[in-house]
Amino acid sequence: MKIADIVALAPVIPVLTVEELGHAVPLARALSAGGLRVLEITLRTPVALAAIEAMRKAVPEAIVGVGTLTRAVDFAAADRAGAQFGVTPGLTPELASAARGARFPLLPGVMTPTELIAARTAGFTVLKLFPAQQAGGIGMLQALGAPFPDVIFCPTGGITRASAPDFLALPNVACVGGSWVAPRAMLAAADWAGIEALARDAAALRKT
Repeated sequence: MKIADIVALAPVIPVLTVEELGHAVPLARALSAGGLRVLEITLRTPVALAAIEAMRKAVPEAIVGVGTLTRAVDFAAADRAGAQFGVTPGLTPELASAARGARFPLLPGVMTPTELIAARTAGFTVLKLFPAQQAGGIGMLQALGAPFPDVIFCPTGGITRASAPDFLALPNVACVGGSWVAPRAMLAAADWAGIEALARDAAALRKT
């Protein structure tokens, strides 16, 4: 799948930090059952790659991606784990080169117009605005819309259930990334029913 197809599948992409490998499969099942099939697993814990592999095997209906790719070597490891898409917080020539050699599509992060131009020159027109709130949020996305009409965004960083609808209302926003659908307390308590309910609510935030 192309990254444009992936970001169009759901209004919210859960940004997930999996601390315990045993949580990976029930978490993916809960989110998918709630209507959020596209999942981003961040490379912030020692079990992240194993979590991706476990989710891919046990929850085939989910589209499992890897986030926080910051080094070229991360792409090969993510590929071996079965990642179906990648996400970076920024974009360097090295990361762009690694993305061209990867078997999965990339959603690269940008924060400024200069970074956007560099990403577009490298062939990317579906981008993550990150960190979205600190980068200017709604106002920044509106300002980028006119000079870059061919670019669409998945803003991530500081977006909440309350602010998500305002982002999704923008014509150049395909979806948002959010961590509120899998809060740490619910993960620690293995409250899969609660996470599924949050996912169901987030999935209802369809673009109008």
